[in-house]
Amino acid sequence: MTTSAGRNELPTRAPRKRAGRGAARPDDADEVGLDALVGHAGYAVRRFQIWIFQDFVRTLASVDIRPTQYSVMTVIGANPGLSQMAVAKRLGIERARLVHLLDSLEGRKLVRRIKSKTDRRSHALHLTAQGGLSLAKFKQLAAEHERHVEEKIGRGNRERLLQILAGFT
Repeated sequence: MTTSAGRNELPTRAPRKRAGRGAARPDDADEVGLDALVGHAGYAVRRFQIWIFQDFVRTLASVDIRPTQYSVMTVIGANPGLSQMAVAKRLGIERARLVHLLDSLEGRKLVRRIKSKTDRRSHALHLTAQGGLSLAKFKQLAAEHERHVEEKIGRGNRERLLQILAGFT
């Protein structure tokens, strides 16, 4: 908008009216009250989890690895020869979803499945040489992500949080 003096000015917004009975409420998220959710640990943990996942994905975007893929590779790297069933149980992943994840990691030549010599229905999981090198890089980036968490909540709070959550791992 140009004034008679030739200056460009932004139009001013009319003050917001409070929503009345049956009127639409504002969409501004900061104005939406949370009521009892403020005191719910589950709600706070979920919101923190969303932030954590978003930061992890952003921090590891250059290597195209997701949190669950990283978890699977980390467990396989620490336990070569583990069965798919053992990985699924330990990480709480549905077997069908794990199969899909392993297909993806195998397609990227990061993980390999070797048929078990003792149980034809089972596969032993191993990192490939490329998978081992890649996991080392992923761990460096994951450490950077953990530094972001520490910056967000503080070192002492991060340590306390890990202690509190240790019973769930």
